[in-house]
Amino acid sequence: MNIIDAIVPEYQHEMAVTRTVLERVPDAHWGWKPHPKSMTMGVLASHLAEMQWWAIGTMKDDVWVMDMATYKPFVAANTAEALAAFDQNVADAVAAMTGASNEHMLRTWSMKTPDGNVMMAMPRVAVIRAFVLSHTVHHRGQLTVYLRMNDVPLPQVYGPSADAPGMMG
Repeated sequence: MNIIDAIVPEYQHEMAVTRTVLERVPDAHWGWKPHPKSMTMGVLASHLAEMQWWAIGTMKDDVWVMDMATYKPFVAANTAEALAAFDQNVADAVAAMTGASNEHMLRTWSMKTPDGNVMMAMPRVAVIRAFVLSHTVHHRGQLTVYLRMNDVPLPQVYGPSADAPGMMG
């Protein structure tokens, strides 16, 4: 069995759950944030949509050169635009991951600055697990707090919520 054959179904499950959370973001609260140092709800939703490209790039390239000084994050105008970007990035990520060999997954992937300094280097499988899956789950959790603070009913995530009691479907 290839490592990726266990990761893709997990990724698809987590992305399906993430989508149910993203669907709840009200356009009327797009600019809301709980603290001056926090992202707005719209920026957080956009980040969840955009960050799935990390899986695509990780699978296709062994090295990324990331210039944080010129990087401009994707910021959707509304929930529909964030969902469209999310859906496309998730589909592209699944396509990029599907069928990868164990050799490919265990090969070191690196992120470097434009001048060649290594920001991180680890096996590709660790990048997918930590910087795509766990990173998504982390920000999805943040978004559920934002939603709760705005009295938006929460979907089930890993089990029933106060707003969606009962068994998961």
